[in-house]
Amino acid sequence: MQRYCFISLFIVMCACVCAQEVSDFQIEEVTVVQRKKGKVKSRTEAFDTERINGEELCRAACCNLSEAFETNASVDVAYSDAATGAKQIRLLGLSGTYVQLIQENTPAVRGLAQNFGLEYIPGPWMQSIQVSKGTSSVINGYEATSGQINVELLKPQLQNPLSINLMFNSELMAEANLMGGWQIPLKEHEHHHAEGEHCHHESLYTGILAHYGGSYMAMDGNHDSFADMPKVQNANLANRWFYKHGNYTFQAFVRGLYDRRRGGQLADTIANPYLINLNTWRVDGYIKNGYVYDEESGSSVAVILAANHHSLNNKYGEREWVASQTNAYLNAMWQGNFEGIGEVDNDHRLTAGLSVNFDRYLESLTISHSPLDLNRYEVVPGIFAEYNLKYDDMLSLVAGVRADYSTKYGFFFTPRMNIRYTPFEWWTLRGSVGMGYRSPNAIADNANILPSSRAILLTPYVKQEQAVNAGLSTTFDIPLGSKNLQLSLEYYYTHFLNSLIVDMDKSSQAVYIYNQTDVDGAKSFAHCAQIEASIEVLRGWTWTAAFRYTDVEQTTFNAAVNAYQLRPKALSNRFKGIISTSYQTPLKKWQFDVTAQFNGVGRMPDGFEQPFTWYPQLMAQVTKYFRSCSLYVGAENMTNFRQDPSIVDSFHPYGPDFDASMVVGPTTGWKVYVGFRYDLEKKED
Repeated sequence: MQRYCFISLFIVMCACVCAQEVSDFQIEEVTVVQRKKGKVKSRTEAFDTERINGEELCRAACCNLSEAFETNASVDVAYSDAATGAKQIRLLGLSGTYVQLIQENTPAVRGLAQNFGLEYIPGPWMQSIQVSKGTSSVINGYEATSGQINVELLKPQLQNPLSINLMFNSELMAEANLMGGWQIPLKEHEHHHAEGEHCHHESLYTGILAHYGGSYMAMDGNHDSFADMPKVQNANLANRWFYKHGNYTFQAFVRGLYDRRRGGQLADTIANPYLINLNTWRVDGYIKNGYVYDEESGSSVAVILAANHHSLNNKYGEREWVASQTNAYLNAMWQGNFEGIGEVDNDHRLTAGLSVNFDRYLESLTISHSPLDLNRYEVVPGIFAEYNLKYDDMLSLVAGVRADYSTKYGFFFTPRMNIRYTPFEWWTLRGSVGMGYRSPNAIADNANILPSSRAILLTPYVKQEQAVNAGLSTTFDIPLGSKNLQLSLEYYYTHFLNSLIVDMDKSSQAVYIYNQTDVDGAKSFAHCAQIEASIEVLRGWTWTAAFRYTDVEQTTFNAAVNAYQLRPKALSNRFKGIISTSYQTPLKKWQFDVTAQFNGVGRMPDGFEQPFTWYPQLMAQVTKYFRSCSLYVGAENMTNFRQDPSIVDSFHPYGPDFDASMVVGPTTGWKVYVGFRYDLEKKED
């Protein structure tokens, strides 16, 4: 009852604030022409990219990046275990470790950040998200196997002077975000220019992004003695700068983060409870320099420098994982644009450059008082070149190649190609093919197995993962009266030349981690097919429906035949269906959003019962807009469907069968939330 009192009080307070502001002004005239699309797929780009704008992000609570894909059919986000609250992303049927997740084209969620990195990017900080499927540009590196997700944060030169976002939910979790961007006046200098010479002006902006989130009451809704979600304290503070003088642009970003989680058993009568204590500290930042030396063609040079230090100290009962990662990244590139040949509109662009990536890990995992030393470092210098052709509105081609050398794995070569062909205005075809590589992190990539009693048997030499990805997609824009139905179909295939296989089938009390090439004839691949349709049936009222099927298979040990066997990957989703609708009233007074999901689950590892084959989820939100603020109320998992039990042998966590990693569905039930957004609008110059 207490939680509902808090929610009611919060709604009344927010409504009073908005009502007071509304009484201070009058709207004389408002003209609404068309509602801006929340998701946009480019018709002219060679890459199969979907852009998720701020309007789409506001359709749900979207407290962080892990909750930004609730209305998206392509990306899955689900809890990776039932004890820590960590979430894992999936794209084209593969886990997030095979997705290159970058922030403004600099390294973001990788290495030790894989476990909770999605939650380290607050939703209100994000301006947009670009989701690219299949092989992406070689300019950003070689790590994208199933795709790339790039997050664009709020820009200080575009931000409002003050933005506030507050949220509170029925699990007694509260979040507060404070953002702002301001121009800093510069001293005027007198410049003398020859006749016809352009006068270049200076501009300097700075911005602040602040976030704090916390939950202070652990709940045990399924009565398994474990907290459904750990108690969390997260503080996240960033400062960024933007400077422009003529053709020179400078950007800088720096952030500090602290994340603390406390979970585990709740029973006070237990003499030796199984406790989970997770502590993370992170500092990261980047500097970007760009100079356009030929304004007419747009030819330019750019240098990007980025660095981060990520450290954690995690305890899972009697297990302890202590690790730190230091990363440094350099990317220097030149871009030249060339005029087309003949009368046909065609553009040519060549980008070339070099990059260096440095990773140093100090890592130790202690199980049963036996420490496992995983210290390592890797330096990867490389060169790249990418050619981009646009021929009228009919053809786009991007062909790129990289050559890199790893101090751990030696020389490797990354070719990629993306092509887009539009024979008619209403029909677009795309194709892509290319290689992807990554240096696996055996523990960080599979941290969900730590809250368990499983023994971890790791191969002494972890090899580089290598894969080929190929895909085809087509989009039809079908006119239906004055409206347009957009229908998309796609198919992607990923074939691993080598992968790090996490075998949970060989034993229910151990996990075996080995290279695919260590087993004769071992295979690993993924098929992914998707169909999606979207239409604006009436002004302001949109519908989207999609269905995706994935078949992910790899070789693991089958005790029934006492041999290694190719079969569906354990705990991998088989399908996902989604129906989503949004209605915004004229003059943008109200907005109503409803999304239904139908999720098919994969098989359980040998020795575990299949709890269900699919599950539904329903979420909804109502938003009331005022002049400079909005109030929103919503609910998630309204079907109240949860995996129960979600922890194997939860009452004996120090026994041999305890396992919190056997998760294939929601681990928490329904929850409601209320939020408040306020923007002090930027004055026009």
